[in-house]
Amino acid sequence: MKNLVQLFAIVSILMLFNSCSCKNAVKNNNYESLFNGKDLTGWTINGTEKWYVQDGLLVCESGPDKEYGYLSTNEKFKNFELSLEFKQNADGNSGVFFRSSIEGVKISGWQVEVAPPNHDTGGIYESYGRGWLVRIPDEKENILKMGEWNKMKIRVVDDNVKTWLNGESMVDFTDEKIGEGYGFIALQIHSGGGIKIEWKNIEIQRL
Repeated sequence: MKNLVQLFAIVSILMLFNSCSCKNAVKNNNYESLFNGKDLTGWTINGTEKWYVQDGLLVCESGPDKEYGYLSTNEKFKNFELSLEFKQNADGNSGVFFRSSIEGVKISGWQVEVAPPNHDTGGIYESYGRGWLVRIPDEKENILKMGEWNKMKIRVVDDNVKTWLNGESMVDFTDEKIGEGYGFIALQIHSGGGIKIEWKNIEIQRL
């Protein structure tokens, strides 16, 4: 009988531990979807280039003007972790801006590069400012899968920015000016024409 009581106590403790672990897992999964897979609710188109939803995917495509274009969130963010997937179906010159502001198609802020092979995807560029802040070393250029789905993660906390591409660390950069920034997130179409990129699973966790 004594052994049975002890066994019951052990099982109860294990069940309680498992319950707490599950609750913590749910509690820590605080990602919010920024794209509903149906339309551009929550976003604003800046410029004349094409942004549309097709088969549950967000598509950006160069228009007749072949100019810069941006799709920006209506909401502004400070500290966050952003996760998304992209596929470059043509020239992949694009990017993900954070803590940004815009007038027309003149955007101020910081860009995590999304570009064709050997052009620093995952690096950080300051628009209308200091230019390239962090480029990607040559040995990491093969992480990008042109024409396939790629997963990017961007973590911005105070003055530190970290980026990952397909699970590989790309950037860990600290900068005082970035630490002072605050603004929206935006996807880019670069000027020049011929660009088409698909995006999906755009999710953010506020930190």
